[in-house]
Amino acid sequence: MAARTDVLVRVPSPLRPLTGGKGEISGRPGTLRVLIDELDGVYPGFKARLCETDGSLRRFINVFVNEEDIRFLEGLDTPIEAGGRVSILPAVAGG
Repeated sequence: MAARTDVLVRVPSPLRPLTGGKGEISGRPGTLRVLIDELDGVYPGFKARLCETDGSLRRFINVFVNEEDIRFLEGLDTPIEAGGRVSILPAVAGG
């Protein structure tokens, strides 16, 4: 579990092969954009699964910072303080 000075990131099942099976990982406070870049350095391919080639968040990926949808905050520039929680949820579609 993340220390209070870290940010806790909840990883969905489809991304767990990148994290060695871990459902929770930690990173440093900052913005979501910086956190994703940091995690990609530790878990190669992480950013490619979340972001388009232009750096924008993929359409069917939902990210919440402290239970709030980043689409209604500052998007990838949403600040995350120490002790914050990030949840990544791929959208589910069916028919």
